Amino acid sequence: MKTGLMGASALCGLILGAPAAWAADVPPTVAELVVTAQKRAENVQDVPISITALSAQQLKDQHVNNILDLNGLSPSLSIKTDDNAANPKIFIRGVGLNDFNPNTATAVGIYVDGVYIGSPLAQMGQFFDLERIEVLRGPQGTLYGRNTTGGAINVITRKPTQTYSADASVEYGNYNTLNVEGGVGGPIIKDVLAFRLAATGTWDDGYTLNRLTGDHGNNQDHWTTRGSLLFTPSPNFSLLAQVRYGQSQGGSIWAYNRSLLPQTAAATGPDGFCAPGFYTSGQCTDVVGYANTSSNLYQGDYHLQGKDKVRTFGAAVTATWDLGAVSLVSVTGYDTAHRNDVEDTDAGPNDVITADYLARQSVGSEELRLQSNGEGRAKWVLGVYAARDYLWTNSYYDILRLARDPTPENPGGADLANSIGVFGWPFKQSTTSYAAFGQVDYKLTDRLTGTVGLRYSYDKKTFHYTSNAEFGAVTFFTVDASKTFGSLSGKLGLQYQLSDTANVYATYNRGYKSGGFFGGQATDPALVAPYRDEKVNAFEIGAKSEWFDHRLRANLSAFYYDYKDLQVYNLILVGALTEQIFTNASGARIYGAEAELAATPITGLTLQLGASALSAEYRNFRSLAGDFSGNTLPNAPKFSLNGLAQYEWDMMGGKMRVEADATYRSKVFYDTRNLDRLSDGSRTFVNARVGWLTADQRYEFGVWGRNIFDETNISDIIPIEGLGFDLFSMAKPRTYGVYLRYNY
Repeated sequence: MKTGLMGASALCGLILGAPAAWAADVPPTVAELVVTAQKRAENVQDVPISITALSAQQLKDQHVNNILDLNGLSPSLSIKTDDNAANPKIFIRGVGLNDFNPNTATAVGIYVDGVYIGSPLAQMGQFFDLERIEVLRGPQGTLYGRNTTGGAINVITRKPTQTYSADASVEYGNYNTLNVEGGVGGPIIKDVLAFRLAATGTWDDGYTLNRLTGDHGNNQDHWTTRGSLLFTPSPNFSLLAQVRYGQSQGGSIWAYNRSLLPQTAAATGPDGFCAPGFYTSGQCTDVVGYANTSSNLYQGDYHLQGKDKVRTFGAAVTATWDLGAVSLVSVTGYDTAHRNDVEDTDAGPNDVITADYLARQSVGSEELRLQSNGEGRAKWVLGVYAARDYLWTNSYYDILRLARDPTPENPGGADLANSIGVFGWPFKQSTTSYAAFGQVDYKLTDRLTGTVGLRYSYDKKTFHYTSNAEFGAVTFFTVDASKTFGSLSGKLGLQYQLSDTANVYATYNRGYKSGGFFGGQATDPALVAPYRDEKVNAFEIGAKSEWFDHRLRANLSAFYYDYKDLQVYNLILVGALTEQIFTNASGARIYGAEAELAATPITGLTLQLGASALSAEYRNFRSLAGDFSGNTLPNAPKFSLNGLAQYEWDMMGGKMRVEADATYRSKVFYDTRNLDRLSDGSRTFVNARVGWLTADQRYEFGVWGRNIFDETNISDIIPIEGLGFDLFSMAKPRTYGVYLRYNY
């Protein structure tokens, strides 16, 4: 952290010492942000929700090219993945889920132009050609519904306009990285029909070295395109139709293998695994004797390159009828995703475990809302929602292939009793969902507004699961089950307007995350039994204010969560095997405080700061994996900070723009056991950018760097103790490059 703060201080000194040619007659103000967090356009300062709104310009300037780049840009927000092109794991205020199986929904919903992206296979390729992103912190049980006990990420893309426009950007950086994005749009029939086409693509060589071959892995190779049509035949009707298609064919994740099985007494820790300080000594190995003696987390001895192939297709139609006092809004969405990921799971030179994750998922949804217009005493929304989700998978693990001993009677050499063989868990799951919801904000007085919201959600899940071996030649068990889940969620709130620029609020939210069936590999039918709904009662107080003629914005909040039946994914050691389990914790308690500040003290200078203090603990949580009562939830740092300084001034007929931003988080645990071995200490990441914008604002070029002090960037640590190693999923090290942008 010290290094990062020194670098940020030095850059701030450069900013403040830069030449200036300011327009003193135009006082600087903090930019007004309009959001649709409550299904209508509102100033973010008027919405009684903890929201971070990121504009299109800020997303570009902070180099946000995918969902992982949002990590740390909002207080209490943490995003990671153990895959190249799917399954982002999102945590807000410590609420999230470590499970990577595709039938498990995250606790943070992702919405793109109002459409819920339920498939974790389709969530990575949505972040391009954006108007803004809204990060809603806390349960969103009324207007967003199920699977938002942690919060929601609202993605709003650029829409067609009645004027012609075009934009493009090209970035080139280390690891031979090429990132391109562009869009073009305008009227087809003036004031009646307009279009927009946009696309993005990223290619690089990868940042992880295979010492055996000299090749690089963890490489990106993906592109996505989106087409939009806006039909406005009359002033009171509009129809937006969108189609999106994308592919990703990068390499599967290459993790870092940390050897766990001690071969000497000196290297044996008190838990029987390798003692800290001996991991790379050569005195600890995996189950077949491989010892990784390198401490470089971006290198390994990989026996398989692997590919993580994902194809996605999406379509959405949003129709809006303005009926005068009310509007009728229909949002129809469809998404499908296909994935085939062949992975060197053991991250070593021997064929200890190879995974093949094969899945296909399609989701169709319809939301119909009737909502008030105008500025009367009551603003209200009534709606119904329906969705159909179908998932098919046929994944398998090939375990200890190098230990097979073929015989005439057993030509495959499988020894299933000792977990040597191919173990699969094909399953199908269909989900039918319905909901009805409503929310009203009513002005009790000119300054006091009360909010009441209620939602009933219904989910029926049908599950057919098989546990088998040797590609179906041996069947251990099958499960055919169906279960219905239903829950009430909602909101109560009060907001008091202290002045034209300040208000305070207090809210109670009840959030709901649907129960379901576990979709991981299992050897016991009890492990795939249905788990219960997750429920949270959340209390929050906050204040939103602007000061000094809108030069300073200060938003503060404090919250308390009482969780019941919190859904938890774990890896446990059963004998010599590592088993996946999914269960409900009896409860959890989370409380904390957050602050977001933005200031424009002088013309050209923008400052932002976000801070979070968090306590997140399990209560009365006992499972097959042990007693975790009192433990800290995974990915829930006690403290986190994010800050930004941007300064621009006139130079050479255009504008020079300099920016630095930094994120800090304290220690995090990666599993429920709170083992130091499976944790990471505090980290600070610093990014910077310097660019020059032409006077006509059409061209900008410059240089950028992310993680410029090359801080160790651990995304996750996964224990595979039964096979004798931990896996480190590594996010990117230092990256840097040049960029060129064009706007017409």
